[in-house]
Amino acid sequence: QVQLAESGGGLVQAGGSLRLSCLASGSISSITSMNWFRQAQGKQRVLVATVNSVNTVNVADSVKDRFTISRNSAKNMVYLQMNSLKPEDTAVYYCNAVTNWGRNSYWGQGTQVTVSS
Repeated sequence: QVQLAESGGGLVQAGGSLRLSCLASGSISSITSMNWFRQAQGKQRVLVATVNSVNTVNVADSVKDRFTISRNSAKNMVYLQMNSLKPEDTAVYYCNAVTNWGRNSYWGQGTQVTVSS
């Protein structure tokens, strides 16, 4: 089992920045990728960024020039740095951990990000 706890969401004006954090606990050694998803109201949850256990990073094209994912393995943390935020970035952001290369998937409770125009 893996437990995830996100933090760092909030209200920010367009053009501002936020850094989301996700703390993983439990069966840390089984985690093979850590991911950020977001879900806007009335829309499907979509993948924003991912980093795997060998530090391969992928970021969605829609945010690639503004968002950065990173991890601190020593602290069991993964971060999503979001710059130049736009109102369309408004969503609930979820941390996700995949273990054993896809065997299990765990979710945090989500953190709300609201970008005002």
